Amino acid sequence: MLHRVIINCAITGAIHIPSMSPYLPITPEQIAEESIAAAEAGAATVHLHARVPETGQPTPDPALFKEFCQEIHRKSQVVICITTGGGLGMTPEERMEAVMALKPELASLNMGSINFGLFPLKDRIREFKYEWEAPYLEMTKDFVFKNTFYDMERILAIMKDNGTKPEMECYDLGHLYNAAYWADKGAIDPPFWFQFIFGIMGGIQPSVDNLVHMRNTADKLFGKDYQWSVLAAGRHQFNLCTVGAVMGGHVRVGLEDNLYLGKGQLAKSNAEAVSKMVRILKELSLEPATPEEARQILRLKGKEATGFC
Repeated sequence: MLHRVIINCAITGAIHIPSMSPYLPITPEQIAEESIAAAEAGAATVHLHARVPETGQPTPDPALFKEFCQEIHRKSQVVICITTGGGLGMTPEERMEAVMALKPELASLNMGSINFGLFPLKDRIREFKYEWEAPYLEMTKDFVFKNTFYDMERILAIMKDNGTKPEMECYDLGHLYNAAYWADKGAIDPPFWFQFIFGIMGGIQPSVDNLVHMRNTADKLFGKDYQWSVLAAGRHQFNLCTVGAVMGGHVRVGLEDNLYLGKGQLAKSNAEAVSKMVRILKELSLEPATPEEARQILRLKGKEATGFC
């Protein structure tokens, strides 16, 4: 297959809080609608978190995941990726509940422990909508997002048992070496699927040099047995994703990572972000992958083998 660029749309996440944007999807209905619209705009996969409908607080509740995943499954061919990152402070067991219940084609997995600092965002917000928001951001000053080898071992085993391919999120160079360890152990199967993440305070920062270094390191470790995508937080999203696509990679956009379409312009939907990325790709004579092409590229088990029905 000629190079097709998988556009992965991260719909809501667990980083941004409702006070930052009125357009952040919160309820199961909003998350489903945004996912379906993102797929119609050109996303081949959607990366999903759940939130408490009344307050927007991140939650691992598998009942909420089931509600919007079933709706997306019914109305779209898009590949569904469920987070196992969850929300800050969740245990690995909490983070895996939805995967065990729903057996998705893809689920994310962070490939190492990092300081995960969101606390600077607190100073940018004049008024908070909900009581949980300010403490949620402030607690990250003394927070380590724990993903030990023991955590990864049991999460990878659960994924393999459920036929779910891990979307391996690498926030720093060492995370690729962690993945290589699991590849040598046979805990993950090729083609390995990596998300190179830039711009989180505590991880590698966004620059073309860092992107090239991550890709070159992955080439040395995995040869041709992997696919990779660029996730750049905030204002770096579209420019670094463009570089990644030109280099032969895939891209991730969406309101989890970036609330803006341009300087001072809030994105009103995830579909707007996907549409902008599609325009950029087509201007560069690159074609977005369809969901079925993404399944072929990543060798996924297919939507009918999931537990969404």
